[in-house]
Amino acid sequence: MTAAILSDPEAGTLPVIDFVAPLPGFPEDLRFVLVQVHEEGLLYALTSLDSEGLRFLVAPPAPFFPDYAPEVDEETLAALGTADPADLLTLLVISAGESAREATANLLAPIVFDQSTRRATQLVLAGSGLPVREPLLVPRA
Repeated sequence: MTAAILSDPEAGTLPVIDFVAPLPGFPEDLRFVLVQVHEEGLLYALTSLDSEGLRFLVAPPAPFFPDYAPEVDEETLAALGTADPADLLTLLVISAGESAREATANLLAPIVFDQSTRRATQLVLAGSGLPVREPLLVPRA
């Protein structure tokens, strides 16, 4: 995650992320900001600018799932206006549980964000066999 998406020094505000298609179940919400909720950059709130109080807990996959690297198809790259795939940032939607051990990540449908165009979409990896609810923290023996 880079600091560029978290703040805009010239404007003094958080940059708006425009979704090219609404998230399932939220057809009116296309504009969001990404707000850091964990000092070390592990958790963020993807907060709607269109509906007061709507936010999703998201996280970059690397700290939790280092081998997770979803393939982004050409159609998605075009929709995001991606010129350089290195500009893409993947975020996982997190479902909080009663405790940290009960939190899960949606590996089947990551959010893919182009840091240059500030456009995003939720990519559904149909046929991948990836789970919708993968435990975020693996119990240690």
